[in-house]
Amino acid sequence: MKIVFLSLGFFSFSLGIIGVILPVLPTTPFLLLATILFSKSSEKADKWLKNSKVYQKHLAEFIEKKSMSRKKKWILLVSVDLLLLVVFLSLDSLFLKIILIILFLTKHWYFFRFVKTY
Repeated sequence: MKIVFLSLGFFSFSLGIIGVILPVLPTTPFLLLATILFSKSSEKADKWLKNSKVYQKHLAEFIEKKSMSRKKKWILLVSVDLLLLVVFLSLDSLFLKIILIILFLTKHWYFFRFVKTY
């Protein structure tokens, strides 16, 4: 089972790195998932992730302070919104469009309600 967590952790970490390069792919959620997966796989993998530059730049502060800077919060929200908009415009299904609208509203509600801004 540890190998599965380790493999999924590297996959999630890779998506997080791609998200640093491509603003339409959110970095923070993938790095959070990688943190969970690496911590379940091994201590060595967990330490490796937490010492990586990507983790330190994009996630360490959020994990420690349970808050984000206003700039980081807006970059994350807008980049995900743009991705959702592209998907929304490409869909024909009214049901799926309603799901995306609910996802959009829930994401903004969560970030403004639970993620503190400094």
